[in-house]
Amino acid sequence: MATRAATKKKPAAKAAKSSKAVVKKFETVLVEKKDRIAWVIMNRPEKRNAMSPQLHLDMNDALEELAIDDSVDVVVITGAGKAFSAGQDIRLYFRGTTGDPVLRHKSKNASHHWRWTTLSKFPKLTIAMVNGFCFGGAFTQVSACDLAIAADDAIFGLSEINWGILPGGIVSWNVVNTMSYRDAMYYAITGDTFTGKEAAAMRFINKSVPKARLKAETTKLAKKMMKKNPTAVRYTKEGIRAVKEMSVDQAADYLNAKSDALKYQDPENGRQKGMAQFLDDKTYRPGLGEYDRSKDL
Repeated sequence: MATRAATKKKPAAKAAKSSKAVVKKFETVLVEKKDRIAWVIMNRPEKRNAMSPQLHLDMNDALEELAIDDSVDVVVITGAGKAFSAGQDIRLYFRGTTGDPVLRHKSKNASHHWRWTTLSKFPKLTIAMVNGFCFGGAFTQVSACDLAIAADDAIFGLSEINWGILPGGIVSWNVVNTMSYRDAMYYAITGDTFTGKEAAAMRFINKSVPKARLKAETTKLAKKMMKKNPTAVRYTKEGIRAVKEMSVDQAADYLNAKSDALKYQDPENGRQKGMAQFLDDKTYRPGLGEYDRSKDL
């Protein structure tokens, strides 16, 4: 009956139509939307999703659209086939732009923009779902996402040292900030690989799961986060990222200002709702879950 009733509601039908309308087709990226989750898939499986100039431009465009898409609450970054991403496409990204300074400039900017500038400041929750090989430059988008989950048997590696270069761009900066110093140093100078299970143990990612359950567990995590107040989630993740580089006094000032701003920017007035449900209604216990967001004050 619930399903039949839902299909009769005109607003739901309009929302579904609107959702489909904003999904564009890209040459190297797939965007699939379901249940307010956008799956942004690097789509060069024959090249293990190595990142070409076109992929960077496509990812840039896709994420810019999703940032203002009202039908999406969570964005998941992943790869098609057996890989998350093998890193930068050496032939197309490096050699292929040698004689074309305009393309090199555009692809370099797009590469940095979507993998760090956009993702690390994205207004909605982001999850990196590492389904297979994750090498070199691909560490940046994993680090930039708010959360990361991988298949137990996913393979991570900083293989640059093996062909005489260092993990460039901001990969080295990312790994030393996301991994422990000792792990970052070890894997950067040895080029050894590590699995999803090992990545979870060293806290480079949040957790790993058997590959057969990876998408289901990622969906479960996304839906868990969609129950939270989205404005509070956004301000919290911005705060966590910002204070990492601050002194304690700077962090205190920043977080006080951020907290005050949240009070005025939250359209659902979550602070007052939560307090009312805890202190007045006594229907809510903060340590055991989120307040009832559907209730009015």
